[in-house]
Amino acid sequence: MSIQILQFFATLCAALFAGAALYINVVEHPARMGLQTLTAALQWAPSYKRATWLQAPLALISCVCGLAAWFQTGSVGWLIAALLVGAVVPFTFGLIMPTNHKLLAPDRDLSSKETRGLLIRWGRLHGVRTALSMIATLMYLWLLAHR
Repeated sequence: MSIQILQFFATLCAALFAGAALYINVVEHPARMGLQTLTAALQWAPSYKRATWLQAPLALISCVCGLAAWFQTGSVGWLIAALLVGAVVPFTFGLIMPTNHKLLAPDRDLSSKETRGLLIRWGRLHGVRTALSMIATLMYLWLLAHR
């Protein structure tokens, strides 16, 4: 695969991930949190499940293409950007998934203060994913502009 195609897909997928993540943090989650806790939790579950199938592949494709671009060019910038966007995957498994599992527990009282706290925590943690992907996207764009 040509270097230009790898760089394009690394950048495109990072930008799409960042855009979706930003939308969730700026629009969807704040709107959700304006609802009663029970309703917010009921809306969060299907939204989370659908977003997973969009965002996970985008992060992985961006990371793999960015690593391949680094390998072909030797430019450490491609490596750093790829690792930043790729970091959302272990971050999700290590820090966000425990919160997700608690929110999805079948015996959870979805109207409780603890549930509201978990939703607030989830939003903050998701903000880290947004920041990582936005920084990676900006780095990729800068690298494209200065090649």
